[in-house]
Amino acid sequence: MSQPIRFYHRNVIREVSNASTTRTVLQYLREDARCTGTKEGCAEGDCGACTVVIGEPDAAGGVAFKAVNACIQFLPTLDGKALFTVEDLRQPDGSLHPVQQSLVECHGSQCGFCTPGFVMSMWSLYEKHGHATNAKQCAHKTVPSREEISNALTGNLCRCTGYKPIVDAAEQMFTTPGPKAPVDVEALARTLASLKRDDTFHYEHAGHRFDAPRTVEALAQLKAERPTTRILAGSTDVGLWVTKQMRDLGDIVYVGQIAELQRCETSDEWIEIGAGVTVERAYAELAKQYPELTEMWQRFASLPIRNAGTIGGNVANGSPIGDSMPGLIALGARVVLHGADGEREMPLEDLYLAYQKRDMAEHEFVAGLKVPTRTGARAKLQFRTYKLSKRFDSDISAVCAAFSFIADGDMIREPRIAFGGMAATPKRAAHAEAVLDDALWHEATAQAAMLALGKDYAPLTDMRASSNYRLDTAKSLMYRFWLETRPHDPLPKHALDVRAIQLVEVQ
Repeated sequence: MSQPIRFYHRNVIREVSNASTTRTVLQYLREDARCTGTKEGCAEGDCGACTVVIGEPDAAGGVAFKAVNACIQFLPTLDGKALFTVEDLRQPDGSLHPVQQSLVECHGSQCGFCTPGFVMSMWSLYEKHGHATNAKQCAHKTVPSREEISNALTGNLCRCTGYKPIVDAAEQMFTTPGPKAPVDVEALARTLASLKRDDTFHYEHAGHRFDAPRTVEALAQLKAERPTTRILAGSTDVGLWVTKQMRDLGDIVYVGQIAELQRCETSDEWIEIGAGVTVERAYAELAKQYPELTEMWQRFASLPIRNAGTIGGNVANGSPIGDSMPGLIALGARVVLHGADGEREMPLEDLYLAYQKRDMAEHEFVAGLKVPTRTGARAKLQFRTYKLSKRFDSDISAVCAAFSFIADGDMIREPRIAFGGMAATPKRAAHAEAVLDDALWHEATAQAAMLALGKDYAPLTDMRASSNYRLDTAKSLMYRFWLETRPHDPLPKHALDVRAIQLVEVQ
């Protein structure tokens, strides 16, 4: 029997039973709830005009707030959660929330179309850091850095202000006295606890099913019974199949309610990350041992996309321009698959057979990743990732590169090189690795490996870059890796000798 979608919105619990399984949260807000503050710009999670905040129970018994794109989130995924929009920030007496007041005072809005999305991204950051209700609290308030503020706003585009007044407003909002937050977090946590389901959430509309199991075993059973059922995680890719390609997804099984897929655990040997862990949380865990991933973490799409998208979904999708795979492959990650026959695992690079073709049975799904820890001989691991794209953040790579090896004095052991954007799948550079294996790490070795990349890849020309550009910059990134890791007098990470390397970023 179909169950209604239940979620908290505008201070009450809503129940929806007559919406399509792929109706977006944005469509619900504008057409059903008449909350028209949230705007549609791109309908693909890029511009941020539709940004809303989702509240979910956290492990500590509270509520975690995260900004996401309403235009690509499907309404049934809200079951058991809370939804907040710009309308929720209005105070009972009609006064502005400090987030809104700071935007007014700093002249952070001109045409205003993007402003509600900025407000919600800022409010999410505001709630993350707490808030001040009086002047005394303001005097002792710790304000996030401008870098953290800019990172929180990576998913919001503005054509008018040039961003500086918006960032200024985000700084000022923490020192602006204001009324209490628009939500009582403790009361909300109790409300969400009352909405929690003990078993699979099952919803039907117009002959299509939407199931949200709560265990891996229930997911495996659903896939075994209906192998063609579409697995949905963060909806950051699948959502576009509906909003841009107008595809009929058929039956859907949503993995966002499975606690086993949300775990992140680090042992002596492995960092184990469940497939349902968000990209944001996965990179936060990985960067503890591999801080070299920090820039890639910041440049992976935008914060709302990282808040919704999952590391398992990115890996399962297997896009040749997916940013997570080159770094994970260079680190020696293994992927864990689960199906009706149980679990199996393999090196991540072996999962990809050809464009959009994976070594998976129809009933199997990605259950998690295992990344080796930086212990033992790997304590001397040299590792770097690089991304070339037209924008610093919220953009798709033209070339994504990752390099690693274990330094044994001046000798190279176990080299691993992987690229995205250079082939039909994320792919290792076998010829270049052979040049490096057990060789002395010096400039001649690096240059030989650069030449070998021409045997490893024959990249395509498309709207992002030409074949020649991709191959030339791949070689330049190899040389950059040499400059940053050479045994004697290594350069700082961002110190490039442009005369030697002539690395030209895409403009």
